[in-house]
Amino acid sequence: MSIITLTTDYGLKDHFVGALKGKLLSEFAECTIIDISHDIDPFNTVEASYIIGAAYNSFPKGTVHIIGVDLELNKENQHLVMQWNDHYFIAADNGILSMLSQKIVPQKIVGINIHDRLESSATDMDVFVKVACHIARGGSLSVIGKELNSIKQVTDLQASVSADNNILKGHVIYIDHLGNVVTNISKKQFIEVAKGRPYEVVLKTKNIKTILPRYSDIAISEKYLIKNYEGEKLAIFNEAGFLEIAIFRSNPSTVGSAHSLLGLHYRDVVNIQFK
Repeated sequence: MSIITLTTDYGLKDHFVGALKGKLLSEFAECTIIDISHDIDPFNTVEASYIIGAAYNSFPKGTVHIIGVDLELNKENQHLVMQWNDHYFIAADNGILSMLSQKIVPQKIVGINIHDRLESSATDMDVFVKVACHIARGGSLSVIGKELNSIKQVTDLQASVSADNNILKGHVIYIDHLGNVVTNISKKQFIEVAKGRPYEVVLKTKNIKTILPRYSDIAISEKYLIKNYEGEKLAIFNEAGFLEIAIFRSNPSTVGSAHSLLGLHYRDVVNIQFK
């Protein structure tokens, strides 16, 4: 089975997603097409990287992932294929792939060079479709591009550690449909820096002193029902392995969320202070 996933900022109102699937099936009728998300904020490469990073590992090895966010070919952004963790990622060289792979060295990176083999009216996504179907059929990367040694690195939204090793500084990189706020502080980095020390998650409002294993672990007292804890703020490491700030069982459309109630927005700083 050949799987091609789609992550774009196209939305679902227009024809673009349907047309994209039609092009894929016209090129390779036997492929299986899976939508990861089409609701990425326009041109938000950080959000796109987080979404694909959280989802890709649920798919079989060999899956091809098309990332259609800020994909226009220009003098700064060439088109790439990255083979990483036995998956294939097709995107523009706009930082998405460097944020995804981080310190793990990709197996292979190829700069796509088939543009002149397509019709002059071909779009950037047409190039991605052609490349994705080629790989999904088992085709070699050497046929569609030249191997590269590096890709564009993005550093402005990377979690960092203070010189005294007492502050782990992160940023809000994603807000989900429940209003939960995801940062770029990973569980792995937290463990490496913490070394068992006590800590506090520093917010604009009152700090959080414990990162919980699960949402419902906020119910620490046997005297009260879980329902009594609704509306309390909490922190966990989510399934993708990143620090998430949430309001327990809060409905964003009625009583608010971590995003609205705690005043946390995209790119806001969230620190973990160690003692």
